[in-house]
Amino acid sequence: MAVLLSLMDVDGCIVPEYIDDCQYMWEDWLMATLELLPLTDLSRCCSVATGEPMPAEDAETLARALKALADPARLRLISMIAAHEDAESCVCDLTEPLGLSQPTVSHHLKVLTDAGFLTRSKRGTWAYYRLVPESLEKVSSLLVA
Repeated sequence: MAVLLSLMDVDGCIVPEYIDDCQYMWEDWLMATLELLPLTDLSRCCSVATGEPMPAEDAETLARALKALADPARLRLISMIAAHEDAESCVCDLTEPLGLSQPTVSHHLKVLTDAGFLTRSKRGTWAYYRLVPESLEKVSSLLVA
């Protein structure tokens, strides 16, 4: 048996004039199609945390390292130096590709050196920066530990 409802237009949508009629129709449809899901053993899917929380000293070390890396120019500098032969580059080779002034590039390189990601050696008037190979692995190990 079909029930004839009076319909009205609300903000471009056609809805039954009486909300109870609409609710009743949905309840009938839901009850007809509703299937009960089986209960599951929550102990199988929700495990207790077995790892240790990060110690305060490791958190401070990681925060300093991430703060040094949290700059697009510094990330590009690391990738540019890593791409050079022997993972070493002169500051004169980094300024133009980065598109920043030489003092700004030197500042970013100093921050990365102070954070332990780069080493610096002076050759004549130029400074050469080398990537510390294990520095990025140390940061990633603190993240997953």
